Amino acid sequence: MRRHEFKPGRLIAGLFLMLTGVVYAGDAGGLWETPWFAVIPLVTGGLFLAAVTGSVAHGIRRRHRRGVPAPDPTHAPG
Repeated sequence: MRRHEFKPGRLIAGLFLMLTGVVYAGDAGGLWETPWFAVIPLVTGGLFLAAVTGSVAHGIRRRHRRGVPAPDPTHAPG
């Protein structure tokens, strides 16, 4: 099997959408009562976090491909 790039943004989006499904399933099963609008923050927050995570990962991946070393935090500018 071919290896593929790890995309953490898709992982975050999938986790939040699965959480939304669990919330609705618990409501449908009678375990708890969920108002219809409660999942809006879950979905929008999850998609926002996924976008931020994906952008950061893309920036790190692009910097790594160019061969630009990451800044050394122990080196003080002088």
